[in-house]
Amino acid sequence: MTDLLVSKKDNGTKPDLPQSLRKYEQPDLLKSVWQLSNTFIPYIILCILMLLSYKAGYSYWITLALSIVAGSLLVRIFIFFHDCAHQSFFSSKKANTILGYICGILTFTPYEEWRKSHGWHHNTFGDLDRRGTGDVWTLTAEEYRTASKSKRFWYRFFRNPVVLLGLGPAYLFLVSYRYPHKGSKRRQSLSVMITNAALAIIILVASLTIGFKAYALIQFPVIFFAGVIGVWLFYVQHQFEGVYWSRNDRWDPVKASLHGSSYYKLPKVLQWFTGNIGLHHIHHLRARIPNYNLQKAYDDTKSYLDVQPLTIRKSITCLRLKLWDEKGQKLVGFKSAYA
Repeated sequence: MTDLLVSKKDNGTKPDLPQSLRKYEQPDLLKSVWQLSNTFIPYIILCILMLLSYKAGYSYWITLALSIVAGSLLVRIFIFFHDCAHQSFFSSKKANTILGYICGILTFTPYEEWRKSHGWHHNTFGDLDRRGTGDVWTLTAEEYRTASKSKRFWYRFFRNPVVLLGLGPAYLFLVSYRYPHKGSKRRQSLSVMITNAALAIIILVASLTIGFKAYALIQFPVIFFAGVIGVWLFYVQHQFEGVYWSRNDRWDPVKASLHGSSYYKLPKVLQWFTGNIGLHHIHHLRARIPNYNLQKAYDDTKSYLDVQPLTIRKSITCLRLKLWDEKGQKLVGFKSAYA
């Protein structure tokens, strides 16, 4: 992944800030192994408890309750997957790739295919002229006003919270990630096929042992809750009040990192489950910083940052932001598009 290291002179940020964060990029094997232990072991135990609860005939609400916790752990596993895609979880590229594939199978996400689109996201976020890959579909107010009725309908449909956070995650992880997308090369297409083959084997083995119904009633709510949490996190990381967007000729990578990526300040327990990804502005400044070093990197550099944290309460209001108003330089709702 390409790190964004250059800042324009007039951006008002410390010029060597990205460079000063470089020392936090070194992976720590003990921390990595500890994270794998304190996440994978509880996740496996929870899956077993869900199966035992279902097989014992207990209320399915117990299984669903356990699936929320398991889904939260799966979000944390996705953060490991995300770090592997940035080659930051381990020092070894091979180790990152192997773990990336394993985490990708567990999260129904093809490693190389996702890695490519996410790399494009890191190089284009906040750039109005390079939207469309690895981001949330966002139109400008002018584009929305001049769009066809059909396009406006589908845009409003996509931006509906029920679709964005309900149908969207289910479609993304269960359907969209099952096939290579336009522009995928052999490496990315192969990762899709490997992931699909591994999932098919898991489903076949589960069907022959515990039964397909039991597998589906356990696996689907876990991947669904994890998907909802994951999509929500990604949404508020780049769709919030005061966010930075710019045309390509004026786009500044450091500004985009500090003001185009949110600092989502979560309670400690939620910060643990989400692998510090709320410190998204730090992540975008230096994408190779492992998740377990993000808090330290922020603590040591926050005196240089002019970043307002986004709280959970305030983040809820982000759902009303639908379009980018180029004249006002802010995200607005649909009604404001015609103001």
